[in-house]
Amino acid sequence: MNAKPKRRTVTEAGDANEDLVLATLIGNGEDLGPMVKHAFEMGRPEALLHQLKIVVKKKKKLKLRSSLQEVGSALLLKLEHLLESYSIKKNVTEAIKMSRNCVQVLDLCVKCNNHISEGRFYPALKTIDLIEKNYLQNIPVKALRILIEKKIPVIKFHIEKKVTSQVNEWLVHIRSTAKDIGQTAIGYAASARQRDEDMLARQRKAEEQSCSEFGDMTYTLDVEETDEDSILKFDLTPIYRALANISSAQPFLESHQTFLAQIAGYFIVEDRVLRTAGGLLLSNQVDTMWETAVAKVMSVLEEQFSHMDAASHLLLVKDYVTLLGTTLRQYGYEVGSVLDTLNSSPNGNEEGDGLPNKCPDVPSSNLRYNACFPIYCTFLSVMVPDCCRTVRSFIKDSVNYLSCGSQMNFFNFVRKYLDKLLIDVLNEAIVNTIHSGTTGVSQAMQIAANIAVLERACDFFLQHAAQQCGIPIRSVEKTQASLTAKVVLKTSRDAAYLALLNLVNTKLDEFMALPENVNWTPDDTPPDAHEYVNEVVIYLDTVMSTAQQILPLDALYKVGSGALEHISNSLVAAFLNDSVKRFNANAVTGINNDLTALESFADERFHSAGLSEIYKEGSFRVCLIESRQLINLLLSSQPENFMNPVIREKNYNCLDYKKVATICEKFKDSPDGLFGSLSSRNSKQNSRKKSMDVLKRRLRDFN
Repeated sequence: MNAKPKRRTVTEAGDANEDLVLATLIGNGEDLGPMVKHAFEMGRPEALLHQLKIVVKKKKKLKLRSSLQEVGSALLLKLEHLLESYSIKKNVTEAIKMSRNCVQVLDLCVKCNNHISEGRFYPALKTIDLIEKNYLQNIPVKALRILIEKKIPVIKFHIEKKVTSQVNEWLVHIRSTAKDIGQTAIGYAASARQRDEDMLARQRKAEEQSCSEFGDMTYTLDVEETDEDSILKFDLTPIYRALANISSAQPFLESHQTFLAQIAGYFIVEDRVLRTAGGLLLSNQVDTMWETAVAKVMSVLEEQFSHMDAASHLLLVKDYVTLLGTTLRQYGYEVGSVLDTLNSSPNGNEEGDGLPNKCPDVPSSNLRYNACFPIYCTFLSVMVPDCCRTVRSFIKDSVNYLSCGSQMNFFNFVRKYLDKLLIDVLNEAIVNTIHSGTTGVSQAMQIAANIAVLERACDFFLQHAAQQCGIPIRSVEKTQASLTAKVVLKTSRDAAYLALLNLVNTKLDEFMALPENVNWTPDDTPPDAHEYVNEVVIYLDTVMSTAQQILPLDALYKVGSGALEHISNSLVAAFLNDSVKRFNANAVTGINNDLTALESFADERFHSAGLSEIYKEGSFRVCLIESRQLINLLLSSQPENFMNPVIREKNYNCLDYKKVATICEKFKDSPDGLFGSLSSRNSKQNSRKKSMDVLKRRLRDFN
């Protein structure tokens, strides 16, 4: 019994050795013929087959590993090439960016050089300033940056020397040309007066011929329009100081035109420098110089008039002084005191009429829009510039009419008539249009925008009237005087905003119609907002986008807040509507979805319109607060907290007791289903229902 196991062990050990030998021979690649023959002779072909399979598997693994290594090596090589290419691309991109920055700076340097070479120093300085502020610190090439930094002060010093030299030359030049400027300006005034007189003469002649033998005849008059600024033929930008002195070597009758022309040219240049030199000359300095000049002119005129015996000489000087006043009045200088000197002076011995009155009654044909209405507007109807032209013509005609008399201080009368025109004619027509009942939303918005611009234009109308009357615009600005029409137009503008808001709210009511558009007792909770909300949002977005383009931001805020507040009131009113007899929690959830969508739109519009920068503590969402508090109360798990004064003040301060009581009486959930008592949801509904019942009882007791 024991010998058999031992024999088996010896046999198995021998078999194992043979297997090892076979495996070694196979692994060495020797001839398999003897091994196969030996295996069959030994009756062990299975072992040979087994060893052969093992060798085959090993060969396959070695082959696979070799293939993977070949593929991996190729991929690794490609990856190295890719990384190298990426690095090259990055370097090229950086080089292009640096080159682009350098090219931009060099372009500006070229422009600066061109400006300097052509004597245009102001744009050259602006270019240098641009390089210093925006480009200098970002120049990537250090050598270029250092070079430009060194050159900038050198260029500035060069420009300063050039400008100083030119100003000095100009100071000498302007002293001799001020007289020519004044004579040219006075010549234009004389030509304009002559044209008016010629036109009146032709009209009278035509009337006489029409009344006698020639019957009806039509006359046309071609008036050459001239630009009052065309007399300034010189470069008047630099500041200067010049003195106007009367020559004692000539009689005043011969030198008075040169004397007065020198004064006119001097102050025409002063006015231009004040308006164009960017603060190099102050208005009070001009006022002081003008007052000094007026005192000197009045003293000279009074002295010279006292020695004149011939009326023709007196009238000749008075006429030229009148032209001086007409000329300088166009530039905003107060000439009334100078002209008063003419009325108080003696009239001479030969003629007692003094200076004949000049009364041109023809409207100016050169109604330049920018002269009385320098406002940039993005949306105006043609009504605005037409009104401005009409008002400007009215001012001109009023001044011409009132200037016929000897009284020269008629600015208050012009102002009174201007106010009457703007209030009784213009504003009344606008108000009638607002209340006509035929305007739509776009028309009402356009009217509101037009009124806002006309309201701002009132200051320019008043300044233009002052200028025509010879009163300095600076004096009107100092007194902060304003037309009454400005206040009246502001009231009309508010009426236009109200009419616009009423039209918008009427359209919103058509879209909403909540009692008909909402299912007040749905069986399921609505997943999204109702369809009417999309229409409301689209309409409001259109209105707000248009208003943002043409209305001021305060008006945009009024329109948006008014519309959203109306929507909030409509939501609350829907719960109070008599046609809504009952509603459940699912309906409240649906209204909550609507309100959430409206709140999102309100927040987005408020920020996109830029209103958040002005109304930092407000938002359009606040306009929906009453409806939000009502929905929060109806969805609350403890609605009876409404009766707690502290909680009510914190969470429900916009809700009215009586409205809440009426709405809560209508709040009734559907009866429980067959398996309703088994759900946790139903238990929450029951708890909320009990809490709502408590609130109802307390509200009844309170009422």
